[in-house]
Amino acid sequence: MPPVIHQKSIEINGRILTLETGRVAEQADGAVAVRYGETVVLSTVVGAKEPAEGLDFFPLTVDYEEKMYAAGKIPGGFFRREGRPSEAAILAARLTDRPIRPLFPKGYRNEVQVISTVLSADQENEPDILSIIGASAALTISDIPWYGPVGAVRVGEIDGELVINPTSRQLLESRLDLVVAGTADAVVMVEGQADEIPEERLVEAILLAHREIQRIVELQRELQAVAGKPKREFVPPAENTELKDRIKAYLGDRLAAAVFNPDKTARLEATAALRQETIAHFVPAELVPSPEQPAPTAKEVGELFDSLVKSLVRETILERGERPDGRRPDEIREIWIQVGVLPRPHGSALFTRGQTQVLTVCTLGTKEEEQLLDTLGIEESKRYMHHYNFPPFSVGEVRRLRGPSRRDIGHGALAERALLAVIPSEEEFPYTMRLVSEVLSSNGSTSMASVCGSTLALMDAGVPIRKPVAGVAMGLITDLETGRFTILSDIQGIEDALGDMDFKVAGTRDGVTAVQMDIKVMGITPEILRAALEQARHGRLFILDKMIEVLPAPRPEMSPYAPRVIRIKIRPEQIGEVIGPGGRIIRGIQESTGSKIEIEEDGTVFISAAEEDSARRAVREIEKLTRVPEVGEIFYGRVVTIIPSGAFVEILPGKDGFLHISEIAPGRVRSVEDVLKVGQEINVMVTGIRPDGKINLSRKALLEREAAEQEREATGVPSGPGAHPPRPHGGDREPRGPDRRGGPPSGRPGARDRGPDRRPRPGGPPRPGRPGGYRIGDRLKDLLDDES
Repeated sequence: MPPVIHQKSIEINGRILTLETGRVAEQADGAVAVRYGETVVLSTVVGAKEPAEGLDFFPLTVDYEEKMYAAGKIPGGFFRREGRPSEAAILAARLTDRPIRPLFPKGYRNEVQVISTVLSADQENEPDILSIIGASAALTISDIPWYGPVGAVRVGEIDGELVINPTSRQLLESRLDLVVAGTADAVVMVEGQADEIPEERLVEAILLAHREIQRIVELQRELQAVAGKPKREFVPPAENTELKDRIKAYLGDRLAAAVFNPDKTARLEATAALRQETIAHFVPAELVPSPEQPAPTAKEVGELFDSLVKSLVRETILERGERPDGRRPDEIREIWIQVGVLPRPHGSALFTRGQTQVLTVCTLGTKEEEQLLDTLGIEESKRYMHHYNFPPFSVGEVRRLRGPSRRDIGHGALAERALLAVIPSEEEFPYTMRLVSEVLSSNGSTSMASVCGSTLALMDAGVPIRKPVAGVAMGLITDLETGRFTILSDIQGIEDALGDMDFKVAGTRDGVTAVQMDIKVMGITPEILRAALEQARHGRLFILDKMIEVLPAPRPEMSPYAPRVIRIKIRPEQIGEVIGPGGRIIRGIQESTGSKIEIEEDGTVFISAAEEDSARRAVREIEKLTRVPEVGEIFYGRVVTIIPSGAFVEILPGKDGFLHISEIAPGRVRSVEDVLKVGQEINVMVTGIRPDGKINLSRKALLEREAAEQEREATGVPSGPGAHPPRPHGGDREPRGPDRRGGPPSGRPGARDRGPDRRPRPGGPPRPGRPGGYRIGDRLKDLLDDES
């Protein structure tokens, strides 16, 4: 029997969004294929029928699978199959996880697994948005208890207009890349980056996104109506209010004394000790439980104790505006900053805010050190990277060191996005940049401390960022019954754990560059959103002032240990001249100068070396190879070939000009060999460049001008300024080896008495003289000066 397939569709920004269920994955509790354009994502959900034993948290797992066949690619690497998830896949999994997690019932302990698989990627419509929609739709039609659905869209700003779900190529030109997820009633997640966008514009984008989200939520409800399963019954465990009141009375004022302490370590120790005392008091070891009066368990007492801590902190903040460390709601913790703390790295900064401390180190590299991306997207590499590490000692714990967690990758990506708007272009700063933020001590807001430390490390390294960027994490305490709320600036760990919102905002003085918002309640209102962004702006400006006091601008010089990279441009047709047969020429330049040379197809050349002088010498060699001579320029060249009608003279490495027999000397020359021989070095002037690029040369013009000058000097007739051509001092030079071509005068006795075919004096300025007179091109003069 063929399957029963259900489809529901709507149009969003000129493209059809389709939800389909029933065709595939029938054994999953919920399976929905989402299609937008030619991008297709299959989202499945499976939930355990019984709660997991011994867990005090909700075991939700969200996986995002990138299949390279989706974009018609074969995976890289030896095995040629998908391996561990890429950073892009991990970030997409986090995007899916964060809006759906807070909508599960409180106390639900049944394991749930969501898997989103990208089956087709058109590289125009991003699959991460479809993963959020698909996961929500799969949960909605399943029998798993869940308070959804949620919808999600991406918002861009192109040519001053807000655009819903811009294509990947449109995003390259967009000032804004914002992902918004929410229910029909409120926004539950925001994530994105911006190019210094004003706060009010950001609110406008979020509200526009929410209107589209409401349409997507309604589409899922329509699918649920025709394909949904009845939800499993779940009754949240009832709280023992009688025992909770007894515990509260037993603790008295001691709980507030333990919790309200500005020192995190002292607070945790005092709270943990009081918790153990409470458990020992209410769960005596000698008590024998009876069916009539069951004894409380240690787990139950511990959970009630934690509930009292949460209530105490929230009520104190709402009623008195007093935080656990004694700060006002909008007060930033004390800030201490030091830059240049490490001697060998290219840039470093230590940023401390309260008991949160982050060391960020900047490393500069060459073009070849860019990160290659093997993903479904259109980007192939990136030259700016930010990595975040959270070791166990930063929170005083013992934990096995492993690779970066999903949280580490997410925090690193957030800090990376925060600085993208101010990173100099490749044309302005042709370096690869890697930032590593090491969390040395954590008491909340470490990702925003990483943003601040990264700004300072880049400036310490001499990277010409456009503006400094700072970040601050905002919190929220709400009372759903009364509608009261308090927004907290620069939240610490306990406020993050017990609060209702974690809203990270980074930016410059002029606008927002990155945001990340997670909500633990059913959503927030526009009023709260505006208030949080405005309070975050004031906190950001305060932090920026502290940063600028220490380092007001990027350092004018880079570290002596940083590589030197120079970017130049040649014509694409000249690439072969630089590379040479079999790469002989480019290898020779690299070996002789100690530099590395990379050439792109458009003629962009990157020259890197440990020392700037080495890179500059390589630049000069490339310029010699690619320089186009001009009419009237004089070169000291070498005769390479003689034919009956003239001679070919190499005037630049790999570049010859033709010297016709009539242009070799004044008067009639019977045979070229009477005057020239192969290997002889002579002065020649460019007299013409043909349409096909061939160069005509003349030696006769120089000799005639030399003779005219001698006659003027002999008769005492003064010559005009700068009209002195080379003086005759005997015959032509003897041939010299090719290793001496273009080198400085030999300095041997009699070197000045070698006739007109001598190298032009490198020390003096060009001599323009009369039209067509003797001169040395400025670039050639510079080369000669450097070589001498």
